[in-house]
Parts: sequence; structure tokens; C-alpha cells
Amino acid sequence: MKKRNRVRVHGVGFLLIIILALEVILSASVGSANLSFFNSLKIIIHRIPVIGNFYDLSDVKEVYIKIVWDIRMPRILLAGLTGCALSVVGASFQGLFKNPLADPHILGVSSGAAVGATIAMLSGMTMSFMGLGVIGIFAFLGALITVFIVYQIACVGNKISTVNIVLTGTAVSMMLSAVISLLMAFHHDQIEKVYLWTMGSFSSATWQKVSFMSFFTLVGIVGIFMFAKELDVMTIGNDSAKSLGIDTSRVKKYLIILASLLVAACVSVSGIIGFVGLVIPHCIRLISGPKHKRLLPFSALGGAIFMIFCDTIARTITAPSELPVGVITAILGTPYFIYLLQHNKRKLGA
Repeated sequence: MKKRNRVRVHGVGFLLIIILALEVILSASVGSANLSFFNSLKIIIHRIPVIGNFYDLSDVKEVYIKIVWDIRMPRILLAGLTGCALSVVGASFQGLFKNPLADPHILGVSSGAAVGATIAMLSGMTMSFMGLGVIGIFAFLGALITVFIVYQIACVGNKISTVNIVLTGTAVSMMLSAVISLLMAFHHDQIEKVYLWTMGSFSSATWQKVSFMSFFTLVGIVGIFMFAKELDVMTIGNDSAKSLGIDTSRVKKYLIILASLLVAACVSVSGIIGFVGLVIPHCIRLISGPKHKRLLPFSALGGAIFMIFCDTIARTITAPSELPVGVITAILGTPYFIYLLQHNKRKLGA
């Protein structure tokens, strides 16, 4: 039975990888200028070291190569990395806080990033670092500062109460939302720009941003995965974890730091995108089961697939203009969120 389950799980993982690979190629093929699937495949494979030397692109127009590799691929990869990171954070937070409705923005990270981005927009400054413009830099710093404040307020001695940190994150988030409203009230001409940023977009994707996001995604996900066993035990209860010798405060601290860095990186390159970290872990849990050793990597793949799908819709459905990707994730994610609320209500009623 165990061997059969292992084969099934490996099969699901392989299937998700195949779906992701096909989706990347299909997404690179569609847009204002449609390309054939095989031309897009040849262009992508041609850029792979060693293997690419066996593919001849002489029959593909130079403009198509530029469209696929320089414009679409950075956006596709950035969307995939962001979806991957948000889903892993959502899965870890739902286990850490023992709350099925926990999402990556529960600690007020998005509000902190929004305040930073708003200040950057109103300041009119121009600078860049690691591919991030001034808005991305301020959003990243705003997110980190917010998490630091939330952590310091919620921490009692050397112990972290999950209830305290969630309540503190909610309170700080509400205060920062009020700050944003106040700033917008004094700068009516910037309201639209701030609003569009908060809806999320990958339209400014570059290879530099892909490199920036790749670093944080790799470090963050590998770091969180190292605590997969601890998350399994902590999901049952802190007392059970402590009885097994797990330092729950230390685990919480490291997970919150790693998750916050991931979310800060996400919002700095894409703005605020909701529902991904809430919906995808639940969908994946139905396939992989509750064990985080499988849930985390499967959530990474599922999040990448979902985000690339949503961004492809966002940039093609009203082409040549585009919709904020946060609108698409909200439209697709809200029905499932309502289902979760109803499901939890029935459980509490029972």
C-alpha cells in the first residue's frame, strides 16, 4: 500500500512538472503576436546550454525570437517564481498558525509594501538596485520593516504566540491601510497609479528581476522545506511538538523570517496578488495529503502553474491592453475562498 501511494505521489509530481513545462511554452506562444507552439519551443530550447546547439533558428524571424525570449519569457518565469513562493508561504503559514484561512499577507506584509510603494510613487525619486526600481525597493523595505514591527510587538520574551502575531499583523495592516488612504487623500493625481500597483502586475518583468526573485525563491523555499517535519508535528499542537523536543519558538521565528523575505520579494516585483497562497495549498493538499514533505514542493509547482495561467489570461484577454493579474486571481480564487468559509462553518456547526 505504501509503495502504491509513493508511486502515485511521484506520478502526480511528474504530471505537474509536465503541465508546467507545456504551459510555459504555450504561454510564450500567445499574445498580440501569436507564434506556433513549435517555434516557441525551438526558441526556448535554443537558449539551453549544450542542447540548444542542436537547434537551428534560421527559419524563425528575429523579431519572434526577441518577443519570446526578451519580452515573454522573463514575464512567464517571474510569474511562475512568484506563484511558487506565495503558495509555499501559504502552505507553511496554514500549518504554522493551524489556520486553514491563513495566507502569505497575514502578517501585514502587503500593507507595509503598499505604504513603501506609495511613498516611492509620491516622492518622484529614480534609482535602481538588482533590477528593482525605486517602487520595488521601497516596497521590499516597507514589507520587511512591517514584519519586524509586528514581530517585536507580538513577541513576549523569547516566545512567539501565533495568536498574538496574527492579531498584531491584522492591527498593523489596518493602520497602514489608513496611512495609504491618508497619503492618497493629499495626492489625488497619484490615486490611479497606487491603485493599479496594489492589484498586481508582471508587465515590468526583466531578466534582472527574474534573477532577483530566483535567489529569494530558492533560499526561502529550501529553508522552509528544511522544517517540513517540524511543521507536521506543530500542526497537531505545540504541546506535542515540545514533547518531541522541538523548539517551537525557534521554528516559528525562522519560518516567519524566511516566509517574510519571500513575500517581500514577491510584492516588490509584482505588487500585491491575493488568493494564490490561500487557494493553491488547499487544492494541492487534496492530492498530496497533509505531510509538508510533499505538500510544500507540490504547492510550489501548483502555484507556478496557477500564476502563469492567470497572467497569461491577464495579458491576452483584452490584448493589446492588459488587466492586473490580481483581478484574475481574485475572480478565480474568491469562489473557492467562499467554499472554505462554508466548509469551516459546517464543521464548527457539527
